[in-house]
Amino acid sequence: MNPAEVFHVLYLIAIVAEAMTAALSAGRRQMDWLGVALLGSITALGGGSVRDILLGRHPLSWVEHPSYLLITGGAALATIMVAHYMRHLRRLFLFLDAVGLVVFTIIGCDIAIGLGLPIIVVIASGMITGCVGGVLRDVLCADIPLLFRAELYATVSIVTGCLYAGGQWLELPHYLVMLGAMLIGLALRLLALRFGWSMPKFVYTESLH
Repeated sequence: MNPAEVFHVLYLIAIVAEAMTAALSAGRRQMDWLGVALLGSITALGGGSVRDILLGRHPLSWVEHPSYLLITGGAALATIMVAHYMRHLRRLFLFLDAVGLVVFTIIGCDIAIGLGLPIIVVIASGMITGCVGGVLRDVLCADIPLLFRAELYATVSIVTGCLYAGGQWLELPHYLVMLGAMLIGLALRLLALRFGWSMPKFVYTESLH
């Protein structure tokens, strides 16, 4: 396979993994099967949809490729049948989630670059694509979104986007830039998970006296 085909396979793996992790969140909230399928698709495809709406880019990815709805909804429903075994696959899904984060980020950056947008918008587009699907999942499940916690998640997306956009701006070889940004972003995310790295927290308590 050529690099573009490999990247597309990674994207499909990422949306399946995102849909399956969303299905587990749906199960914790005791949603019905329709809710499981919807939450899986919203989580996997929501970041790209929000990006396209904000950038005025149409059609949306799942409108252009309806098979993505079947893939993500089907993956979420399949999770119901293997849910009892998922705890044994926790590390695998954390790894796939990290892969998804960097892959989605680079896709978002690439689309904004193709539209000729400023570099700050390119990086923001990458972060929206990488993180907003998880925000939608957490909001629908009444959780504090992972994006707003101290854990290194959005930071990893921003670093990945900066490396990719910077390499493109310097006109370095495209696939080397893409591979380098992905590997550094993936390594940062996995190291953060391994060692518990996080951003500083803002803690404010108002005294009555």
